[in-house]
Order: sequence, then C-alpha cells, then structure tokens
Amino acid sequence: MGQITSKRDGLVPGVLPRVRFSTGEEGPPRYSSQHSDANSQQQDGNLQVPPTIVVSDADSSVSECQGSRMEVRRSSFYSTLDLVPQLEHYASTLPHERTRSRPSLEALRRASDEVEVENTTTDSGGCSLPVTDTGNEEPQAHEEKAPVRFGWVTGVMVRCMLNIWGVILFLRLSLITSQAGVLLTWLIILMSVTVTSVTALSISAIATNGRVTSGGAYFLISRSLGPEIGGPIGMVFSFANALACALNTVGFAEVVRDLLQEFGVVMVDAVNDVRIVGVVTVTILLLISLAGMEWESKTQILFFIILLVSFSNYLAGTIIPPSVEKQAQGIFGYRSEILVSNLKPDWRGPEGNFFQMFAIFFPSAIGILSGANISGDLKDPATAIPKGTLMAIFWTTFSYLVISVTVASCVLRDASGNITDILTGNITEGCVGLGCHLGWNFTECIQSQTCKYGLANNSKVLGQISGFYYLITAGVFAASLSSALGFLISAPKVFQCLCRDNLYPYIGFFAKGYGKNDEPLRAYLLCYVIAVAFILIAELNTIAALISNFFLCSYSLINFSCFHASITNSPGWRPSFHYYSKWTALFGAVISVVLMFLFTWWAALTTFCIIFFLFGHVNYNKPKVNWGSSVQAGTYNMALSYSVALSGVEDHVKNFRPQCLVLTGPPNQRPALVDFVGSFTKHISLMICGDIIMAEDRQSRPQDATDWLLKWLNQRKVRSFYTPFTADSLRLGARHLLQASGLGKLKPNTLVLGFKANWRDSSPESIEDYINTIYDTFDSNFCLCILRMMDGLDISDQFHFEVNQGFEHDETVENDDQQSPERESADDLSDKGDSDQIKTVFQNDQGKKTIDVYWIADDGGLTLLVPYLLTRRKHWHRSKVRVFIVGDEQNMEEGRNEMIALLKRFRLDFNDVTVMTDSERRPHDKNLSRFVDSVAPFRLYDEQDGVSLQELRQSTPWKISDKEFEAFKPKSERKVRLNEIIRRNSQHAALVLVSLPVPHSDCPSALYMAWLDTLTCGLRCPAVLIRGNQQNVLTYYCQ
Repeated sequence: MGQITSKRDGLVPGVLPRVRFSTGEEGPPRYSSQHSDANSQQQDGNLQVPPTIVVSDADSSVSECQGSRMEVRRSSFYSTLDLVPQLEHYASTLPHERTRSRPSLEALRRASDEVEVENTTTDSGGCSLPVTDTGNEEPQAHEEKAPVRFGWVTGVMVRCMLNIWGVILFLRLSLITSQAGVLLTWLIILMSVTVTSVTALSISAIATNGRVTSGGAYFLISRSLGPEIGGPIGMVFSFANALACALNTVGFAEVVRDLLQEFGVVMVDAVNDVRIVGVVTVTILLLISLAGMEWESKTQILFFIILLVSFSNYLAGTIIPPSVEKQAQGIFGYRSEILVSNLKPDWRGPEGNFFQMFAIFFPSAIGILSGANISGDLKDPATAIPKGTLMAIFWTTFSYLVISVTVASCVLRDASGNITDILTGNITEGCVGLGCHLGWNFTECIQSQTCKYGLANNSKVLGQISGFYYLITAGVFAASLSSALGFLISAPKVFQCLCRDNLYPYIGFFAKGYGKNDEPLRAYLLCYVIAVAFILIAELNTIAALISNFFLCSYSLINFSCFHASITNSPGWRPSFHYYSKWTALFGAVISVVLMFLFTWWAALTTFCIIFFLFGHVNYNKPKVNWGSSVQAGTYNMALSYSVALSGVEDHVKNFRPQCLVLTGPPNQRPALVDFVGSFTKHISLMICGDIIMAEDRQSRPQDATDWLLKWLNQRKVRSFYTPFTADSLRLGARHLLQASGLGKLKPNTLVLGFKANWRDSSPESIEDYINTIYDTFDSNFCLCILRMMDGLDISDQFHFEVNQGFEHDETVENDDQQSPERESADDLSDKGDSDQIKTVFQNDQGKKTIDVYWIADDGGLTLLVPYLLTRRKHWHRSKVRVFIVGDEQNMEEGRNEMIALLKRFRLDFNDVTVMTDSERRPHDKNLSRFVDSVAPFRLYDEQDGVSLQELRQSTPWKISDKEFEAFKPKSERKVRLNEIIRRNSQHAALVLVSLPVPHSDCPSALYMAWLDTLTCGLRCPAVLIRGNQQNVLTYYCQ
C-alpha cells in the first residue's frame, strides 16, 4: 500500500514506521512519526493550504546520518496523503538510484487518521535524499569532491573533432585529392558526412529519449533494440575501439620513426622501432587515462590547441609566396590554372578508383561516437550529445573541404624537386604538364613516372606548403595521439557497461569501477593489453578493414534503432530532439551495410559472422533484463495487427487447432495437466492456464503470485498464458473464463479439466459444481478433455500453499515415491531454478509404447487429432497409435477396413485398428457390484421411514432415485463393460483416450461422475476422456 518514508540506518527491516498527521502552531501540517498534535489545519478562507509532508523516523539519530536533511514533500489539496507530481516518483527504472513510491490506491482509499507507510527505498542503508537528475551519484559527505562532469564543448565537440581529425587529414587527404580530383573528393567528403550526419541525428534522437547513462553506442543500441542486438554490438564495438587505439598509436610511431631516420637515428630496425615507440606511447596514454578523466580532458584540450595552431600554420603557408625550393616541389601558391587542372580525377595504380579512395577516407569519420561513448561523464548527455556531435561534424567537414580545395589550388600533381628544372627564357618546346606555364619543366620525371614531389607523390605536402614544417608534424602527433587516447578511453567505458549487464559469462570481473568517476581501471588494463598485442604484430592493414566494418555496423544499428523505435509508434518514444526522420534513419542503416560490402566484402562477412555468433549466445541464454526496447513495441504491434487481421478470416476445418483453456489452478500445483496440454499445443495453438481463485482466498494470495507462476511456466518451457480469475465457485469462474478468455480468433475452443478423483469423499455441492462445469462447456459449444492421472494431479500437499478446491487433494499423492520429497513454500519457486520443476510422465521418452484411442462416438475427429499432434513431439514420435472402434462380429472385417480407409484419407498414419465385438456383453458381476457400491452413498432409496420421496428430492437433488438408477442401468453396464475392455487391452499403453459420454440433462450428477470414474479406473497410465463439439476438425478434402 502507500509508501512515504525515508530510510535510516537503524530502521529494522520489515517493520513499518507508524506515521500520523500532525499540525503545529509554527507552520503547515507535518507528516511525522515523532510527535502528534491535535490542532486543526490552518485555512485561508475556504481554501485549505496544501500541507507539507515531512517524513522522519523515531529510531534514527543525528549521529547516524550526518549531513542529511528532512524530506519535504508537498501534498495535493485532495488529500494530505495524495502527493503532487514529483521527479523521484519516476526514477525507479534508473540504475543505482534511490527510489520512492507514491501512495497506493489502497492507502488513498483508507479513511483513517493513522496510516502505515511502507519503506520503499531500494538502496541498503544510508540516508535517503531527494533524487536528482544531474548524475548517478547521490550526495555524499561534505568533504568528498563531486565527480568530474563535462559540458557539450569539452565533453563531446572537442573529443569528436579530435577523433575525426586523424592522420588521414595530414597524410592521406592530399593523395585522395590528387587521384579523385577536387570535385570527386568533395563528393567523397559529402557522402561520408551524409552517413555520419544521419547517424548523428539518430544518436541525438535516441539520446534525448530519456536519460542516458554510461555505455555510449552500446547503451543506445541495447536499450533500443534489446540485449540480443545490443550485446554483440557492445562486444565488437569495445574491441574495435581497442584496435583503433592500436592503429592510431602505430600511425604515430611510424611518423616518429620517419622523423628519427631524417636525423639518422635508428634504435634497432624499421619494424622494431615502430614497436618500441608504440608500446612506450600507449603506456604513457594508459597512465594519463588512469590519472582520471580530468587529466585526460586537459590532455585532449592541449592536443586540440596544437591542431588549431597546425591549421593556422598551414593556411598561413598557402598565402606566403613560395621560394624556389618550394616551386621545385610543385608548390606555387594560389593559382586558378592549378585548381582547374586538379578538378578532374587522375587515377593511378591498381588501386586508383573512386571506391578505393572512399575506403581510404571514410575511417576518418568513425570519431562521431567519441562523445557518446563517455555519456556517463557528461553533465547532461541528452543536450551535449546532439549539440556537440553535430557541431563537430560541421566544423570538421568545413575543414576537410577547405584543406582539399586550398591544397589543390597551390600544388601540382607532379614535381621533381630539382631546382635545375627551372625554365630559362620562354623556351617551352617539348615541355609537358602545367609546370611549363609556370616556368618549370618537370617533363622528364612525369614521363618516367619518377616524380617524388607533388600531390600525387608526396604524403607530406601539407607540411611542405605550411609556414613551418614541424608544426604540421606536431599536428600529426596531436591528431594520432588524441585519437588513440580517445579510443583508449572509449573502449573501457563501453565494455564496463556491457560487463555490468551480465549478458556474457566470465567478463563480470571488468565491471568494477573505482573513484568518484567510477573509472573502469580493470577494463583500462584489458584494453591496454589488447592494444600492445596488436602493436607488436605491427601488420595491421587487415585489422584496419575490420575496424571500419565494426564501426559501420554500429552506425547501421544505431540508425536502425531510431527507425525501428519510430515505426513502432510506441508511446514511450518521445525524443526531445525533433530534427530527424525515420526514413533518413532507414537510409543511414541501409547505406552503412552497403558501404561495408563495397569497402571490403570479406571483412563485412567476418563482421556479420561475429555478430550472429554473439547474437545466438545471448538469444539462447535469454538474459533476465527488461529495457523496454523497441523490439518489444514491435512485437506488440505485430501481434495486435495479426490478431485484428485474423478476426476477419473465416474458420476452416483445415486450420482447426485445439485452443485450450486449462483449469490448472496455480500451474505449479498440477504440472501433469500443464505438461499434457503443452505436449500438443506448443508451437501449434493457444494454451491458457486458468486459475479460479475463490473469493475467500483472494486476501491470502501473494501479490507477486502471477509473476512467479509465469516464471515457473517459462522455466518449464511451456508456451502458455496464465489468467487468474476471482469467483465464488468453480462453475462460476469457469463459465466466465469460457466466455471472456482469449482475443478475437485467439480464443479457446477446448476446455481441459483434471479428473476429480476424490469425488466420493467430496461434498455434494462440489460434485454438482464440477458436473455443471461440464454441462456449461457443452452449452458453450466447447470441446472437452478430462485428464486422469492414476497417482493424482494435485501436488499442492508438497507446498505450504492453499489452492482452490475445484479439484481436491488425492490421497494417493502422499505416498507417491516419484514425486519430489522436498517440501517448500510456493513463494520459493520464484527464487529457484529448474531443480524445483517436478518431472511428469509427459516429459519422459515414451519409447515404442502405444497410444490407445477408443473412438466410441463420432465427435468430429478431436479424439483422433489430439493423439496425432502428440506423435509429432520427440517424446512420443516412436509411439504407435491404436484405434479401437465398436462393431459386431459379423461385419468386423468390413468395419475395420472402412475405418482404415477413413484414417488413410485423413493422412494420420494410423494403421492399427481393432474392432471391439464384445462390447455389448454383460460385465462381470464383480465389476458391476463395485460400481453399485460406488454410487450407494448417493442413492435415494424410495422406502425410508417417515420421510416422503418428494421431500428427499427437494433436500438432496443430487442423489440418485431408484427410478433413475434403473432407467440408466443399461448405460451404466456399458460403461463398466467398456472399462473391462480397456483394462484388458491397454495395461501397457503410454496413454489412453476414451470418447467422453455426453451427459443427459436428467442424469444425476453423482451418477455421471460415477460413469467417468468407471471408464478410467484400474489403469496404470494416464487416461483422457475427450469429446469434440460435434463439428468436423478433420477433413480429407483439399479445399
């Protein structure tokens, strides 16, 4: 019921504090457990001032809760207990948050001056303080520093720009411009920006649809598409970030090696120098990471400043008049003719094509997730991620476009670097190339293809054109180191969130965080080990292709997450960022997959194989998480759509399915009944477990009973709905369930009951209730199945739990050696695993035993359809179905052949048919007398002293009069005789199905109960009394 409380150390668990309304002279009414005054509430005119509710606890002390303050909670003017809307009431789904509940309806409806309020904080110990929306951490002691949180500039924009400005900008953009030309280079840049911009819009929409915590791309995808998709992406995305750290470190190490070689310094050799510099570099980056996010952020700002200085140095160099040495290298400053010559492509070499240049450039765009990856360290992720990511894309795109067009305006494609190639005078005869018009003759190196300078030949052209060469080298250092540091930070943050979700085994060790920022130190070390391992390999071209595919796969799923969440029309999809479209998100998802295969098809296939393997692991283990994903919303939409569409489809006999309403009571109390129906409905048709709760038992029923009963069904792998229903009697509850259960065409057509084995000891009202339920079933035009287990159905005596008495306990169950000896409360089932699942005969392999069908009456074919469906299960597929029919001795062979022909037309593959020619014989006297004795307590003898027959009929309507007993005597003898035949033929069968006799309206309930008992008594296997509704469920026509 209602909960308004503040948790204190010293509050005894399970003891509810007594809370009273009290008012004081000094202010508005207070809600306190320490004092109570009888003064009336202050009023201003006719309007009552909404009181402030202060919740405190008499057992808590000031010394136990230093720095805490009283909780002030404003009530509405409807009631002092009814609270106004408050943020903390909606924070229950956030991790690591203390939560409070608003008063329940039961508490609000209580007209009492003294209200018990339940403690509902979910933390353990400590002082309860109001939930804030500014971070995951609760306020601690005054002396503890607050965690470091970043805004959108330093936390997202700068971080993304640093990762986008990689070594490709300084070392590859000039080569791409030379081969593709300015126009196609701009097209490559704009195509890449299109993908990243659409992805950024999708990220912005997802990030603003609720509060975002740590985990970055993994968090966004997993909370949108569920753990099955999010888990694999989290794993590969973390690994890709670790590899990207290694790649950028190697890029830095190669530049350092080349720089050392220019000065004649060699440590070991070219390869080992890269390894040494790379390992030392990544170790320094690790130390910066371990120092905390504050130091890492300061380092990134330093790198950002260096890059800005490098850009300024380059732009200044383009307007400085070039020296003769620079002109020999093809650098002439801004010239329109140079720009015109560089507009069109000039493909060179085997890899000279548009898509190869696109593949070289696109990895520079993978940095757009850098800000989202540290979402847990942002002040306001919902604002910072959209603003910072989009601004980073804008400025980096602008810089790429400017640099590509400026370098193409200043530098020739080919130059020799030889000062002697300068033209003297106006002699240009035999001169080839644009250099001839600029006073230089580069013909020799152009024709021999030995030019070492120019856009097409020198990757260091940006440094050569700049004002100061080594500032560009510093820019290369800053770009590669900032990217490596960014990826070294991102990978552990994402991996820590993945580990905390427990989707994969053996990785929980890396979930632990340290310090005020919850730093994943263990994950840092793991990322460091991976990076060092791949740095030592020193051959990373193959891994580079995989990394691009991993990031593209992440982009694709982020876009698809946005599209899927939009298309499902879930009320929970309410992003505050509105500048997105579900169709652009779908375009981004599709184009990302297309690019994966265009860049490197084998890497794309490898990526998908890894994703599918990890997906299969999560999907098989089905983690117990519920994130309200769009997949759930999509499932609901599909189910609703198909259900409505199915309602307009007319029924056809070929599509008949036994859709069963099973009166199980609590399903875990009658597992045999559940397993029997599940055996022929799983993956085929509808099954609903109906639990009729007597009105007097409703209060004693645990509140979470429905949840753990559904959990029990899931653990048993039974595909069934569970529907509890409160009623005054079994018949009334069953009648309502027959009418109201189901939805549209997904509505039961068959009622399944357990046999009332203890009917002789039951009250007459109970028997009448049971038989009337059968009557109501036929009146509702339902089919009917009654399952009888020789050792009983009800196992509730093994649990301290009361079930409804529609079916009462079997005495034989107490002595059943096959049942579990443990006696536990039913509540324990919610905390146990499969070990508490009691095994029944329907879960065993039946081998080559027989299923015997006594098709006594033509009910439409349900008696044959159920055993056929059973034989499609692996536990029953080797069982042989035998069909027994009634016939006379003279026409026995003809009747058998006709039945075999009918079964063949039904395509049931039942070939064993037996004609019972002795069914009309009189039963043995012993068996007949046993039947008479069983109904003797329910007989209404005509001759009784002092009491008229009419009075007896009125007082005991369920009893059998002599006249009725004689009238139904032939029918009774036939039931006894049929039982003799069944016992003779089916002692070793796995299952027996017998056509259920339809009760006459004037048949006494006790007599009909005796018939059902007689038909199935004395068997060692389960017996099913089954009856269709006289409508065909089998046909041999194709239309």
